Amino acid sequence: MAKAQSVTTLGESPEADRKRRMIRYSIAMTVRVICLIVGMFVQGWFMWVCFAGAIFLPYFAVILANANSSGNTPKGQAVIEAPTLAIGADAFREAGKN
Repeated sequence: MAKAQSVTTLGESPEADRKRRMIRYSIAMTVRVICLIVGMFVQGWFMWVCFAGAIFLPYFAVILANANSSGNTPKGQAVIEAPTLAIGADAFREAGKN
């Protein structure tokens, strides 16, 4: 019989995970819009830093939004292994004889 999962070993619910990722992504996109607006009103190296942030931030926003935080993964989570099937060469030799 399968061992019942305890509440402490269950992962985060899909709804909570989705909400957490959407909040992280929304914050990053807000920073991107701020970079675009500020970049239009400043000059010099700061303008280029703002535009670089606006260009590269979407990539990092997706990476950060989808990354697991270290505190959300349960420590006692069960590992499921699929059974392996091993067929030796002798089985093929015997099948060829028949």
